Amino acid sequence: MRVITVNVCGIRSAAAKGLFRWLRRQRADFICLQETKSQEHQLAGHDVHLPGYHGFYCDAERPGYAGVALYCAQRPQRVLRGFGVDEFDREGRYLEARCGELSVVSLYLPSGSAGELRQAAKFRFLEAFMPHLERLRRSRRHYILSGDWNIAHREIDLRNWRSNRRNSGFLPEERAWMDRLFGTAGYVDAFREVRPQPDQYTWWSNRGRARENNVGWRIDYQVVSAGLAGRARAARIYRAQRFSDHAPLVMDYAL
Repeated sequence: MRVITVNVCGIRSAAAKGLFRWLRRQRADFICLQETKSQEHQLAGHDVHLPGYHGFYCDAERPGYAGVALYCAQRPQRVLRGFGVDEFDREGRYLEARCGELSVVSLYLPSGSAGELRQAAKFRFLEAFMPHLERLRRSRRHYILSGDWNIAHREIDLRNWRSNRRNSGFLPEERAWMDRLFGTAGYVDAFREVRPQPDQYTWWSNRGRARENNVGWRIDYQVVSAGLAGRARAARIYRAQRFSDHAPLVMDYAL
């Protein structure tokens, strides 16, 4: 089973750069997109259709902001938009498709890089989202939570970690939250199960030649529940084409 996740930084912009032409060749079972920056009614006339897939969207109320999408090769029995916290559900950050005993989630955590107010919102999200993750664990369903988590967990997950220790995305509080996610909360960083090497990044600043020099961050994850630990078989970060400032993360599972 193949799952692809990518922050598109505008679904219409990424489509114009060829994202969906590339996706049609990938034979994925689930495709998770973040930061779509579009209302569903604005997609007419844009190359966002995937033949044979069922597409679902969770848009932000604010125009041109956030939003997630999920394309499924199999029609889900149920689709859930939001995780029950109004502040963030209105921003279009959580979309879950349930297929049998498996749930796949397209997830977009807030960024705190715009300043103190957004960082405070990010901390509120983390505080509210952990209880939801604990509820999911108790449900005994299998989960793959794919998306832009906007946190680099460990020093290996960004090139310039020393100079970023006081910056959003690598703050001690954020990293401690990820420690809990992959510790007592019982979830697994599926990518690191199969790709433990350094220099594996999914996002690069548009400043300078960061992408060319691979001065990046790994902030896009596929996080799986404990029952799927050890099921990841392959992972790759696709960089041959540039659809946004993030690269697609493609993972295969034995399911």
